[in-house]
Amino acid sequence: MRRIALIIEYDGTDYVGWQVQPNGIAVQEVICRAFKKLTGEDIVLHASGRTDSGVHARAQTAHFDTGCRIPADKICYALNTRLPGDIRIKASFEVPQEFHARFDVLEKHYVYRINNAPHASAFTRNYALHVHYPLDIGRMNEAAKRFLGEHDFNAFRSVGSKAKTTVRTIYESEWTRDGDELRYHVAGSGFLYNMVRIMVGTMIRIGQGFEEPEIITEALEMKERSFAGDTAPAHGLTLWRVKYGFFDTESFIG
Repeated sequence: MRRIALIIEYDGTDYVGWQVQPNGIAVQEVICRAFKKLTGEDIVLHASGRTDSGVHARAQTAHFDTGCRIPADKICYALNTRLPGDIRIKASFEVPQEFHARFDVLEKHYVYRINNAPHASAFTRNYALHVHYPLDIGRMNEAAKRFLGEHDFNAFRSVGSKAKTTVRTIYESEWTRDGDELRYHVAGSGFLYNMVRIMVGTMIRIGQGFEEPEIITEALEMKERSFAGDTAPAHGLTLWRVKYGFFDTESFIG
């Protein structure tokens, strides 16, 4: 048996998320079905983490074990001929048997996009949250830097989170602006259920002037969900990059 890693790009609009769910079609399910059509083999596909319904991925990482004889670097080409256009395998390669796509993650990077124009865009409606109120990026960055370092993020997780610990380390937390588009770049050791979306929802209120940046510090200290803001919608969020000890997904993205 060989262990194969995949670098996967997908538009999450029409899926219930990464993981197989009883209430709709998941990205994981579609890829497993495509592989079975290709080889007749059932596989178990492990990802770097789950993405929720509507969340996108530029570089999701997954692995599986297989006895098929297709060269590892050709599996991506074979799968792409059997996958819908909103799921693409960007790379496939053999990894050591001890490699695990989830447990070996060193750093994950997400990007959240906001269209801060007076009117919504027909082209970014599935990939960026439209906020027509002016947003003060200076205030949002003052808030964003308060996430840096190791903190207990219990205030920034949804009730459904089953994580054993709520302590995470954030290495990058910054907003940038390009015209009407704001992008939040956040990288960390890992993220809790809906953590990035709650962070973004809280900073949007700060950018609108409804809250002060200090609310971030207060929420981290109090560790209570009620101290943080709303959960931002899923469609603005993209899993952007995943780093491991011996590879970085960025090297596979053109």
